[in-house]
Amino acid sequence: MTIEFKSKWLPAIISGLLLTAAFPKIGLSTLAWFALVPLHIALRERTPKEAFRVGMIAGLAHYLTLLYWVVFTMRTYGYLPWWQCVSLLVLLAAYLSLYTGLFSLALVRLGQKPVHLVLLAPVLWVALEYIRSFFLTGFTWGTVGYSQFNRLHIIQISDIFGVYGISFLVVLFNAAVYVLLLFLAQKNWQDHPVEKRQALLAVALPLILISLGLAYGNMRIRAIDGAMAGALSPRVAVIQGNIDQARKWDPAFQIGTTKKYVDLTLSVVPKQPELVVWPETATPFYFEASPKLTRLVTDAVRQAGIRLLVGSPSVQRVAGSNAYYNSAYMVAPDGRATGRYDKVHLVPFGEYVPLKQVLSFVGKMVAQVGDFSSGDKGRTLFWGENEPPIGVQICFEIIFPELSRSLVKNGAGVLVNLTNDAWFGKSGAAYQHFSMAVFRAVENRRSLVRCANTGISGFVDPAGRIMARTALFEDAVLVRAVPILDEKTIYTRIGDGLPIVCLIVLGGLIGRLIRRDRQAAHGAMLVKITDWVKRLVSRIVDKRR
Repeated sequence: MTIEFKSKWLPAIISGLLLTAAFPKIGLSTLAWFALVPLHIALRERTPKEAFRVGMIAGLAHYLTLLYWVVFTMRTYGYLPWWQCVSLLVLLAAYLSLYTGLFSLALVRLGQKPVHLVLLAPVLWVALEYIRSFFLTGFTWGTVGYSQFNRLHIIQISDIFGVYGISFLVVLFNAAVYVLLLFLAQKNWQDHPVEKRQALLAVALPLILISLGLAYGNMRIRAIDGAMAGALSPRVAVIQGNIDQARKWDPAFQIGTTKKYVDLTLSVVPKQPELVVWPETATPFYFEASPKLTRLVTDAVRQAGIRLLVGSPSVQRVAGSNAYYNSAYMVAPDGRATGRYDKVHLVPFGEYVPLKQVLSFVGKMVAQVGDFSSGDKGRTLFWGENEPPIGVQICFEIIFPELSRSLVKNGAGVLVNLTNDAWFGKSGAAYQHFSMAVFRAVENRRSLVRCANTGISGFVDPAGRIMARTALFEDAVLVRAVPILDEKTIYTRIGDGLPIVCLIVLGGLIGRLIRRDRQAAHGAMLVKITDWVKRLVSRIVDKRR
């Protein structure tokens, strides 16, 4: 049996492509459990510098194929030439690949023995995924754990460890498979053979942890199902207007767009929803700042006697100038706006230009408004006398676990994600975006309502089941009963404890390595000085003779 490759780049490229295939739209989630094995093979007998390059190649293969939709979005809505769109994709993929490169470098530098490989790989990977979630505003797209969104039993541990717990298990399993292959092929890792005991430990550790995770998942699903059976379950309707993004902000289509949402809303009144939800920026005007267009909405609300949550841009005077927000309004049955949530985590170059003084030449895709301002983190909206408040997240805020957690800690009984994924076209991005929302429901044990302009809209229950979903680019209305739980999970209470521990362990290992290198350098210097002194003494003695 052999696990050798003639090219050191080929297995790295294979790893990257397998990782991409594990995510939607392809969605072969089982591949994630083996996708990193070729990368491990490519790292064997590599120097740290070579390992970094190999990791970069794997990352580029993964992120260029996972995020290909960036080219479509920037070309179609950013109006950039093709070469700039491709350049931006390559730049983004290169940045994200740095993390894969650092993972590979650290694994080779710190993993001196085969058993270290199994223990270090998941720690390194999760620590780097966590850094990526907040560094340079954060970008969690492609976190390995998200590939398992449809594996109901294993993702239940997210209410303790978050999505990073799934990433930990997946990477641990990959490392264990590789160590087992080394043992079967009788190959060394860093000049150390894989002993039978180490191979058994490598196999046993992930199997035990995965078995415990599945057992916990089975127990929690039963418990959550029992809690939902007796829970308050108001009916909620989501309205998917399917508005063409190219026409959405054209003044000639403002009234037609608004009337379409109104007509779809009136069609669900016989089903008696207690809340109707429109997607992000459903109104192509500033709500409350455009009286005539606002009345089209509020008159329909009064006519239907329903409560409406509507996504809309908003503007207000702050310190003598206009401040713009990407907002969601709660409109009462009498037509009054009773609350407003302003988006907290804005999209760079989509809703604001970072480092504007330096990058003043860079425009935004949303050219109809000025730069958006951020709202207050954790702000919830009240929607009824008997129901707990709603936690709203707009667009890609849903990919940041901490934002959902802050809403639930502030009393949110339901999470609502308003988005406009028309930017993505029919690419895999819309499917990937929807899959990440599943984890916010499980982490906090809250029902999640998702309303998108062109899809995918849907409902996710507190156990992570997708109760209903729409197709892309179609007019759609969904109505479902939404169970409201009040449990505060371990994850809701303590947050990302696992990745923080991994980060601390990584810091400790790096510190230990630095001290060891310094001691080695000091020792080498002492040897050189001693040799120099011996030679000097020898020369003096020779001269005297």
